[in-house]
Amino acid sequence: MSKGSVLPQYIAGLSASFGALCMGASIGWSSPVEKMLTVDGDYGFPISSSQFGWVSSLLTLGATVVCIPIGFAIDWIGRRPTMLALIPPYMVGWVLILFANNVTMLYFGRFILGACGGAFCVTAPMYCTEISTTALRGTIGAFFQLLIVSGVLYGYLVGGYLPLLTINILCAILPLIFFTVHFFMPESPVYLAMKGRNEDAAKALQWLRGKGTDIDDELKEILEESQKQTDAPKVNIFSALGRPIVLKGLLIAVLLQVFQQWTGINAILFYSASIFEDTGSGLTGTEASIIIGVVQVASTFVAVVIIDKAGRRILLLISGILMAVTTALMGVYFQLSESNPGSMDNYGWLPITSICVFMVFFSIGFGPVPWLVMAELFSEDVKSVAGSIAGTSNWLSAFMVTLLFPILKESIGPGPTFWIFTVIAVLAFLYSLFFVPETKGKTIIEIQHMLSGGKVDKSENRSET
Repeated sequence: MSKGSVLPQYIAGLSASFGALCMGASIGWSSPVEKMLTVDGDYGFPISSSQFGWVSSLLTLGATVVCIPIGFAIDWIGRRPTMLALIPPYMVGWVLILFANNVTMLYFGRFILGACGGAFCVTAPMYCTEISTTALRGTIGAFFQLLIVSGVLYGYLVGGYLPLLTINILCAILPLIFFTVHFFMPESPVYLAMKGRNEDAAKALQWLRGKGTDIDDELKEILEESQKQTDAPKVNIFSALGRPIVLKGLLIAVLLQVFQQWTGINAILFYSASIFEDTGSGLTGTEASIIIGVVQVASTFVAVVIIDKAGRRILLLISGILMAVTTALMGVYFQLSESNPGSMDNYGWLPITSICVFMVFFSIGFGPVPWLVMAELFSEDVKSVAGSIAGTSNWLSAFMVTLLFPILKESIGPGPTFWIFTVIAVLAFLYSLFFVPETKGKTIIEIQHMLSGGKVDKSENRSET
């Protein structure tokens, strides 16, 4: 096949992943507005700390409940129409937050934002892997995480220096920008072929590979794989999910998503301002949050550049072990601070450095890789629902961590709480070492062969353009 342009793939992948930026902004919103809501009373009605905890965590609960239903929707109406259909409810969520006159409106608004963001978290990675060549699948698949952390930084920036109404407006316009851009993108050629729309699949693939590019071989492969799915005996989705190869892939995808959250990322993101103020570092919570956001965006950008060169598994291993080291150091700092007040006054740099290093190595491994692998492991007949189950496990874990972190911090202290994250990071490292396969450069057929117990010859680990 002649070499085509990569630019259309990048444009389509970034436009789909812009939905992740919308979700990231909703995540980043929580930290800078906490004082505005609970202390300053900017909404004009009282919000207690416990109520704000629910305002924060309902975002992740909304994402949890939507993932599995959206898995059926993306196979029913398509990847692109599903993402576009999320924009009206997204706007309803922001309208509730903009015009809230009681805490219940905030609860519903945050829940709706979470549901829409969670739907993007299933749909966008799948769309990105389906529009990409094998050689670019890792890079374009990692756009999703890059845009999430960029959205978090956006939330920190606008939240740190602007009044509440302006913050809400600047976050509310993001879904409208997504709709304007993604409206002009093609549907996934893989989805179109699954639906028997072969001519539309050819047009979409031609757009994605560039005008004048020879797409015959790739189109033939997509259509043949789609035909195999069509010709296969029809089984219900629950029977399909029960196949040993699917269960193996599902276990890998779910555990990677669980490890992503239980290593403590959302606890640090949601409560970064208060963590830094507790250290006596001299930095304001806003400044510390922005530092975290910048580090995370820069590190995720590095992951986008190297993920198709280094591979998925090695990044998980490096990520897991360094997250364990840094959360252990944070635990030591807080434990010594509590047991010997004043003893760590000159070491405020330690938790700041530890959290920044944590962010660097989370962002190159357990940040982007679970979302990418989730979209790579499954055959077309189960991909949507299996990916939805993995996404549900991610957001349910995020909800639990966000809710439990302040409770644990209060009851057992911040030191032991961070040591729990250390133990989980060590388990994540060991799991990646012994059970996670390398999917870099492999086609879906090769990945399925590997999951079934077959070995992929190194000569098959090729790059396609």
